Amino acid sequence: MRLTPEQIEGIHQFALQVAGPHASVRLFGSRLDDSARGGDVDLLLDVPVPVEQPALLAATLSAKVSRLMRGRKVDVVIHAPNLMHQAIHDIALREGVLL
Repeated sequence: MRLTPEQIEGIHQFALQVAGPHASVRLFGSRLDDSARGGDVDLLLDVPVPVEQPALLAATLSAKVSRLMRGRKVDVVIHAPNLMHQAIHDIALREGVLL
């Protein structure tokens, strides 16, 4: 995994800040490959309650993490009971690493 312990802790804390104490966040995608270089940060934000403004929630977390990662592009996918389940959710849940 190509994140520092400080980045992992920061991402985890930001997820709790923006989505509440029961949220969890997973890293998936190219950042899991230690032999790769560069690439964006792909996160799955798992929220156990309905989300009223998913686009705002995703954008807020993305902006906070991007600042932490010195401008690196951050993609956030939200998994919540009131949102449509898509194939990307299955991939992120299966392959992602809980932070």
